[in-house]
Amino acid sequence: MIDQNGGATASGSSLPAAVVPESIAMSATPPVSTVVSHALPLEKPGAVRTRTMVILAFWAVIIFFGFPMWWKTTSVYRASLPLDEMTSWAEDKACKPEFPLEIILRTPSISLAEAQGLLRTTQHALDDLNEFPVHHLRLKLAEHTETAENKLDIDVEMVDNSNTALVVNLISKEEIPAPISELHSYSPRMDIWYPPSQLPSVTSTTSPLITFIAGEIQKLFNEEKATIAHILGHDFNSISPTMAEIVSKRVTRSLKYAETYHLSFSLFTPGSQPSSWEIEDAIQEYMLPLLHAFSPISNFSIDTQVQLYASFSPSSPHPEFDEAAQQWTLKEEHLSAFINAAEWPLSPSIGSGPTINFVLYVPAPSQSPLVVKESQATSWIVPQWGGVAIVNPPLAAATSSNPSYLTKESLKPALLTFSHQLLTLLGTPATPSSLPLRLQALIRTRAASLLLSASSTMGSLARLTQSLSSIPIPLNVASSVITTLSHLASTCQLLREGKFTSALASARVAEKEAEKSFFEKTMVGQMYFPDEHRIAVYLPLLGPIGVPLAMALLKELKNLITDFRQRRTKK
Repeated sequence: MIDQNGGATASGSSLPAAVVPESIAMSATPPVSTVVSHALPLEKPGAVRTRTMVILAFWAVIIFFGFPMWWKTTSVYRASLPLDEMTSWAEDKACKPEFPLEIILRTPSISLAEAQGLLRTTQHALDDLNEFPVHHLRLKLAEHTETAENKLDIDVEMVDNSNTALVVNLISKEEIPAPISELHSYSPRMDIWYPPSQLPSVTSTTSPLITFIAGEIQKLFNEEKATIAHILGHDFNSISPTMAEIVSKRVTRSLKYAETYHLSFSLFTPGSQPSSWEIEDAIQEYMLPLLHAFSPISNFSIDTQVQLYASFSPSSPHPEFDEAAQQWTLKEEHLSAFINAAEWPLSPSIGSGPTINFVLYVPAPSQSPLVVKESQATSWIVPQWGGVAIVNPPLAAATSSNPSYLTKESLKPALLTFSHQLLTLLGTPATPSSLPLRLQALIRTRAASLLLSASSTMGSLARLTQSLSSIPIPLNVASSVITTLSHLASTCQLLREGKFTSALASARVAEKEAEKSFFEKTMVGQMYFPDEHRIAVYLPLLGPIGVPLAMALLKELKNLITDFRQRRTKK
């Protein structure tokens, strides 16, 4: 048998083992499997320490440098406020205001003993009539050396130089059967004439004269008492429903108190005449005396303007002609639309204080005379805005033209009307008829309202700072709060001492500082920045940085714990 290499072999013979090919011998041997390890090599101790130190260094910078800097730059400064005292003022626990009015009783016609007995008995009668203890009248006897003939003219100076609210002169008169009284319109003085037969004896406890004197004095201050009770939220039985309605209506119509008001006098006419008016001289003569009398209460600035071709608003009802009365009329329900606010240049606010508008309207000759239909009046008040007066020139309808110039005398009725409207808009009581007494009552009521308003603002600020812990409280707010509380205490004390003008000045400062502290712009801006906004700002910045650092720290802690356990196991 021939093999593939050309050599001959014996048939059926097997090859010796020595010459068996190596490949066949290897295929007969069983295979040996090889195991490959994928485990990472162990870290060197130096590398582990380096990684740990790097992680700790990052966290050291964050803890000892990053967090303090973040806390310092983002922390909100909150000055310390006397919250308990502020809340006490708001809850009427810190002050119980009182209004003691000193009334001088002058009795030049009787002896000193009789005058003292009359004073004592009249005081008892006044106390019995008074049901409002906050407001009380205190009689004081004038020096008995005075006489009625030569001392009646010093009453105004006496009141101006003291805290006296009223001077009562008792004058004996034989011809009258019963006591009569007269209140001076431009002086805080009331004269009472009485028959000598009604003069009570020293030991008498009552008499018709005493009852009359007490009743006349009490009547002068009824509206003031009702106003103060309305402001302070008190209620007493002596206020009649009619008086309560009068006070409520007056408070609703009057403007909020301000240290300075701006008076704007405007002349409007639908044609080209009148084109000028003697307004400066008219204000100087008819308005300035009243404004000077208001100087202890408020200050005033004045401007004037003339607007020609000032027509009615197209949407408002026009005047109607009354055939019977031969005059043009406006209905009361249409008075609110009389002002053409869209075309008439009436500025709502000029300067820091509120503006009081006084509109003088001269109708066209074809619509003159013009009056209010229901009351036949030519003037009315727009609550909390100003007043309107219509001037109907006497010869306008006959001559078919208005005068080109309004003199000071022709403006007098309108300026006097504006004076009365100003008193109403500033909240002056309608009674008594004496202007000085009404202005004194306004001083006391304004002091009471400012005291209550500033106290309420302090309470609101205290609640705000307690409910919103994230808003800042700068030092100027704390300073304003301290100033407010100091002037509130001073106002309360001055009211109790009867120094009402000084009390109003102190209350004015308290109100101003209270408003300044409450409306601090840095505080108002933070009121509307909730915590959700902070999270929305910080999370996109700190998330990508904080997560890897936190995971690395956790992994390192895990390795340290595992290593510690292995060491304990080997031991």
